[in-house]
Amino acid sequence: MFAVSLGDGAELRPLEPWHAGEFLSHIDRGREFIGRYVGLPDSVTDLDSSLAFLRAYAEKAASDTGRVYGIWVDGQLAGGVLFRTMDVPKGTAEAGCWLEPSAAGRGLVTKAVRAIIDWAVEERGIHRVEWVVSSENAASIAVARRLGMTKDGVLRESYPYRGRRHDMEVWSVLAPEWRAGRSD
Repeated sequence: MFAVSLGDGAELRPLEPWHAGEFLSHIDRGREFIGRYVGLPDSVTDLDSSLAFLRAYAEKAASDTGRVYGIWVDGQLAGGVLFRTMDVPKGTAEAGCWLEPSAAGRGLVTKAVRAIIDWAVEERGIHRVEWVVSSENAASIAVARRLGMTKDGVLRESYPYRGRRHDMEVWSVLAPEWRAGRSD
């Protein structure tokens, strides 16, 4: 197993099916906060659904079409980042995140996403990484900006979630831009 230090007692590690109980406990702790913009708490409601979610990502990892990683703070799962989709032949991926309130405001998501984008660009040859976010999610938009992403546009009322339609912003970074930003 590998772990990437995110500083201050936090680390990034693969989130695997055997973490299902811990993952469910984490989602339960942050259910309301996480669910403001992300549907994950609506689909992970018990141990079976937690295991199913993590197995689906294990299958994505095996087929090279996605990945999921946990953010542990002082040994406790507090959030995660992922490649929701990954198309290596086309060189595209969509990154995302979630975090429980106890870990918010520490820059952990930015550091974790930076680590997985580095891997995707340098190891897997991904050319374009997208970040799709609700226009109302200021914290996630701030992450996109800190990562040097460009706002490509707004998909107006494209995401029906919890009884209303949300505008979704698409942000992206291209491999040459990523590399140039990393050398600054």
